[in-house]
Amino acid sequence: MAWALKLPLADEVIESGLVQDFDASLSGIGQELGAGAYSMSDVLALPIFKQEESSLPPDNENKILPFQYVLCAATSPAVKLHDETLTYLNQGQSYEIRMLDNRKLGELPEINGKLVKSIFRVVFHDRRLQYTEHQQLEGWRWNRPGDRILDIDIPMSVGIIDPRANPTQLNTVEFLWDPAKRTSVFIQVHCISTEFTMRKHGGEKGVPFRVQIDTFKENENGEYTEHLHSASCQIKVFKPKGADRKQKTDREKMEKRTPHEKEKYQPSYETTILTECSPWPEITYVNNSPSPGFNSSHSSFSLGEGNGSPNHQPEPPPPVTDNLLPTTTPQEAQQWLHRNRFSTFTRLFTNFSGADLLKLTRDDVIQICGPADGIRLFNALKGRMVRPRLTIYVCQESLQLREQQQQQQKHEDGDSNVYHAIYLEELTAVELTEKIAQLFSISPCQISQIYKQGPTGIHVLISDEMIQNFQEEACFILDTMKAETNDSYHIILK
Repeated sequence: MAWALKLPLADEVIESGLVQDFDASLSGIGQELGAGAYSMSDVLALPIFKQEESSLPPDNENKILPFQYVLCAATSPAVKLHDETLTYLNQGQSYEIRMLDNRKLGELPEINGKLVKSIFRVVFHDRRLQYTEHQQLEGWRWNRPGDRILDIDIPMSVGIIDPRANPTQLNTVEFLWDPAKRTSVFIQVHCISTEFTMRKHGGEKGVPFRVQIDTFKENENGEYTEHLHSASCQIKVFKPKGADRKQKTDREKMEKRTPHEKEKYQPSYETTILTECSPWPEITYVNNSPSPGFNSSHSSFSLGEGNGSPNHQPEPPPPVTDNLLPTTTPQEAQQWLHRNRFSTFTRLFTNFSGADLLKLTRDDVIQICGPADGIRLFNALKGRMVRPRLTIYVCQESLQLREQQQQQQKHEDGDSNVYHAIYLEELTAVELTEKIAQLFSISPCQISQIYKQGPTGIHVLISDEMIQNFQEEACFILDTMKAETNDSYHIILK
């Protein structure tokens, strides 16, 4: 039986209007999809997806940070959307960083009228170089004796109090400042990005650095150890005027791109805003112990006792992470992840205790975090040292080098037969020269050439390729031969 329902006139009008509205809503669907207006983020914003995320900790993206740091240098226009900004700096040029108090009314009242401490660092952005940071900085120290990686331009800075630079921390400076007053610090970066790249055929691509700022407040004992805020940005450092040329080149490349391609890149901003990050893990440096006052003319560095003395065998650099214990609580595990620069994965491991994390296999961690971060996290969990690529043992036969060291300790009888370990990472002749110079507390420039004694006593010049073919734990006796130039020697490996 066919059912027929006759609506009153008013209902007919309402039904007609609803049909028209429905047709109109459908008419734009194809156009919107074709115009690219459809966004997956809109779908993820639906209640059914939000409900699944309710168990995760809330995002801090909209959180107002207590401080904001602004580097007064333009960002590169050749950075893709959603990638971190990149800023080019000139070597030795002074750049302003504005320290802004961004607190809301009533936030952190305990620092009102008090000073806070900020520690500036220039560190490596690439994880590969982070693993060998100790060796990289020591090599730079030998190539640039008396120089610092990071300095403060004190005459141009405003509002900074008691600036300090530790002579053993070439890449670190610190100072006190009052958040209620205008504060601007001018920094100078003296290393360039290509100083840490493998020398091949010229035109090497420089490595990126990070400028990181960690700010601390005073505790009950008057020590600046309570962390308040950390932020960083990515930079590359060029020889004088090089940053300006690189910025111009990037801008010209972008101008040649089509409008569609330009949409995939960020615009260039006149200033660089440092983004929030985890505090630097080397918390042992953050203390109130007296450190040398800042010296705008670079303070010289003298290698003291320890690895530089021939009586002491150089040791590998200390681990960059602290060991995680099975008894570690989930809260302590979260702090461990932050300290060791795994903040990206804290949400994934929210309820994991130390025992839970230690039970993860290498494949588990790689599957969760990806290959690069997974291997790094697995090594950190197991407390593994980063092994050098090559270890050789050397013994000094001649006393000629030691006669040039006025402050060197005298060897006891029988010391001439003692071997010292040299750990190589880059496997280059330059690195071997630096390590031998470091071992005997001399400048690398005092070593003119390094030779290997070959068949029939011939002297073969050491090359990168020859070092790459050295056997692991090979033993050599070092002999020295006076070079033609004064105060320099040839080293012969026998």
